[in-house]
Amino acid sequence: MQRKILTGLNSQTYEHPFDRKALASLQKMPGVSLLLKKINEYGIDRLLRIQSLGSSIRITPRNFPQLHQALVETCEILDVNPLPELYLFRATGHILSYIVGVEKPLIGINLDAMEWLDTDELLYILGHEVARIKSQHMVYHQMAFVMPTLKNLLSSTTLGVGGLVASGMELALYNWQMMARFTADRAGLLACQDINVATSALIKIAGLPSEYLTTAVIEDFLTQAREFASQNIDTADQVTKILSYTEATLPWVVMRAGELLKWVDSGDYENLIQQKNFNTPEQKQENTPEETEGWNFLTSW
Repeated sequence: MQRKILTGLNSQTYEHPFDRKALASLQKMPGVSLLLKKINEYGIDRLLRIQSLGSSIRITPRNFPQLHQALVETCEILDVNPLPELYLFRATGHILSYIVGVEKPLIGINLDAMEWLDTDELLYILGHEVARIKSQHMVYHQMAFVMPTLKNLLSSTTLGVGGLVASGMELALYNWQMMARFTADRAGLLACQDINVATSALIKIAGLPSEYLTTAVIEDFLTQAREFASQNIDTADQVTKILSYTEATLPWVVMRAGELLKWVDSGDYENLIQQKNFNTPEQKQENTPEETEGWNFLTSW
């Protein structure tokens, strides 16, 4: 498949409006700047990098050429430079990837992903991670990445920031992290440039191996995704929602697939691929219905 190279691609052209609104809310939270400062003081960026360097296998064109080439192609399509380092870590029983490093980002992908995903699906997964570099929001992603550990550390110290975690800042952070997945999924689709590939990758992230991916399974998954995307589940109380979306191991693939299908159905994805009639959010008219609603994961599903 000949994919289009999206030279000069601006992350704002595919940024999900929920992501944009949630980040704006997070940045307004009292204490965010102080927490970022503390993370920097603790040397978290360097620590996370050392952990990957010390425990995972660095991917090169020589040892795992398929993985390395997938990263090269992903970054070329999405116009990301320089190429981040890629590391392979142990199997976990499900597909897992991550990205850390504000100054010098690196991507981690596990053995399950390498074994379960074909070359096209790898572009989707790597595109999802590379999007975090493209958006220049790595500092917030890294904050979310270390929040569970940081919360325990802050609760046992008198640094003057322990109370921040107990406030709404942590919820605002996790709310934004969930919304940022929608933007990253769009970047993954731009990398693989096939909604069927994106769909099969998401199904595998949900835990279904390739041998079970029949036409009927995929069609029923898409039906489920469209049904979820069309619903507004208001019956769940707020505590239930909080407990749901702060569970980091849940991939929420059905919800994510539903949002991705909305983007494709709107025509915006195709317009971007064809590089026509597509403006950044700043160039669009303000206060569209989607923007006005101010949707967030905590109150709107």
